[in-house]
Amino acid sequence: MAFYPICLDIGGRRCVVIGGGKVAERKVAGLLECGATVSVVSPELSEPLRCLADRGGINWVARPYQPGDLAGAFLVIAATDDPAVQEAVHTEAEQGNLLLNVADVPKWCNFILPATTRQGELTIAVSTAGKSPALARKLREGFDREFGVEYAVLVELLGELRQVVLGRGMSHQQNKELFQQLVEADLAAWLRAGEWQRLRDHVRQLLDDEAAVAVVDAVRAKAAALLKGE
Repeated sequence: MAFYPICLDIGGRRCVVIGGGKVAERKVAGLLECGATVSVVSPELSEPLRCLADRGGINWVARPYQPGDLAGAFLVIAATDDPAVQEAVHTEAEQGNLLLNVADVPKWCNFILPATTRQGELTIAVSTAGKSPALARKLREGFDREFGVEYAVLVELLGELRQVVLGRGMSHQQNKELFQQLVEADLAAWLRAGEWQRLRDHVRQLLDDEAAVAVVDAVRAKAAALLKGE
């Protein structure tokens, strides 16, 4: 089956995790990283999850799953190896038309979680449609090595420059051409090498706008602690 790739905004949305072990830890961490409000249903929690619950980072429902626990959820992850619970959660999620992932049981999932690499606002995801998670992890590890922190800075910079360009009121086609020309240079390599003057010159030549050059300087100041050699 082909899965439709999508990025979800789960900030502030209620997400429910069934299970409190190591797999649940990873799922909860990913949800919290994206700003979700997380409830964990499990009679026991791993130590890291218990610490999160004690600090108020998650809501802990300290008992086994019961029908009705998914009420009001936007997204559900079943991180339990109990087949009866998996099937019951699937039944409730289907009735409520909820997004559901059952860890390592593709037949109960209506979405799957790709292996991801993140650098700031940059997210690179790879999926094998559940056929080989090991291959997806291997590819992700390659992305981890290839895409360093300079890409987090680059995305931040391009986002700020985008606002400058859009503020000019030019046509969509003109904007598109400028954005493409901006990224044709090896900006990530310049950032990695600390060649900020080269980056400033590129932006000045292309955009002919001192406000855009000021954006480069502002991002440099914010990124100094992140990049080697700064």
